[in-house]
Amino acid sequence: MTRFDLDEDDLMARAGLAAWRLLLDRWPQAQRIGIVCGPGNNGGDGYVLAELARSSGRHVFALRLGDNVKAGAARRAADAYLRAGGEAAMFLVDDGLPQVDVWVDALFGIGLQRPLEGMAADLVAALNHQASPVLALDVPSGVDADSGHHHGLAIKAAVTLSFIAGKPGLYTGAGRAVAGEVVIDSLGLGDHVFDDLEPAARIARPEALPQWLKPRARNAHKGSFGTVLCIGGDHGFGGAVALCAEAAHRVGAGMVSAATRAEHVPVLLTRCPETMVRAVESGSQLKPLLDRCTVIAIGPGLGRGEWGEALLEAALAQDLPIVIDADALNLLSNSPGTLEMAVLTPHPGEAARLLRTSVGQIEQDRIASAKRLADEYGCVVVCKGAGTVVAAPDEIPVIVDAGNPGMATGGMGDVLTGVIAALIAQGCANFDAAICGALLHAAAGDAAAHDGGERGLLPSDLFPQLRRLANPARGA
Repeated sequence: MTRFDLDEDDLMARAGLAAWRLLLDRWPQAQRIGIVCGPGNNGGDGYVLAELARSSGRHVFALRLGDNVKAGAARRAADAYLRAGGEAAMFLVDDGLPQVDVWVDALFGIGLQRPLEGMAADLVAALNHQASPVLALDVPSGVDADSGHHHGLAIKAAVTLSFIAGKPGLYTGAGRAVAGEVVIDSLGLGDHVFDDLEPAARIARPEALPQWLKPRARNAHKGSFGTVLCIGGDHGFGGAVALCAEAAHRVGAGMVSAATRAEHVPVLLTRCPETMVRAVESGSQLKPLLDRCTVIAIGPGLGRGEWGEALLEAALAQDLPIVIDADALNLLSNSPGTLEMAVLTPHPGEAARLLRTSVGQIEQDRIASAKRLADEYGCVVVCKGAGTVVAAPDEIPVIVDAGNPGMATGGMGDVLTGVIAALIAQGCANFDAAICGALLHAAAGDAAAHDGGERGLLPSDLFPQLRRLANPARGA
């Protein structure tokens, strides 16, 4: 028996049936179905699906890796398929792949934690070079189910059917890029099967936004929603702090001020006259503005020179919530310390500098990297990227299931900094503000991309969408 009070054969039968139902739903016209079956339980799920497809009258092309099939349920499923009249040919590189309407990846599932090699690598490469869609069972073969990492070769699926529960690696990093649409089937198991397990991560989707973005009290005033001070914009980088400030306005901060170089004051006031802009040349000049704000957003366009260092030092001396991004993170990496009131928002390069490691190590396990950052700096961390991860000490990490490649452009992080700071100003705790802010930002990016496409998406294109999505009570 498994931990789910089902024997392996019953669980495998449910998995194979779930896969068959999903295949029929997504590709109802498919008559020629190819299934690649590995030696373990993932392969067993594939053999169950193969028999269901064969008995329905479809033409089934099952390919196996070698002659060895794991003993137990997988062996029994393979034998049952063969006894019923099914065939399973060994994959040979020189033979190529048959032409089918859809392929099913039942090679390795969650059990593989090493690079694909030999015949398995050849088969995956062949599948990735043919034109028919691929349905992956549990996870695309080659992907680490926990981290999403793969060693340069993994199945590129159109749809991934994850059994029982979602796998973190399907939602972040390289796994997100190859999983395609992710569908979860509980296989009829109730939530009680997870009662004694702590999740590796939670998923945040746009439909969760209303839990943080409640309607405002009718007697509210601007003082009810805090003051955000945006600090940045060294010579030639005034646009970064302007984007940060406007984002804070659009997400609902009561007041927004900006401290920047004198040369940027006129442009910033022209761009966003609602912002109270001050020219500052030293940490001492920043002090009066710090005394009047409720949350600090620092880093957009800050630079790494003496000016930026002085402003960051002054900001960190305040006993205030602070969102730290961009060059402020790079400066911080030179003298790391505990920052209990901070939210750090690094991209992979900045995260690598903060942890004194490589970008490759960060991306190999984004969830673990975010947790390590949170523990080392004692604060909330938003590890940006494909499947942004939000972590904090003693909290279960959260993966943001939104966002698109069009957001990979300069200035998007400046907008996120303003968004998170505005939510803190309105009363959100740092962890909640980071989750809600990253989700709101990503959802706004998706909405903007839907309107005009991903390529050419500008950070400023998010502003109308941010306002709309920040008011879910209006039915957005």
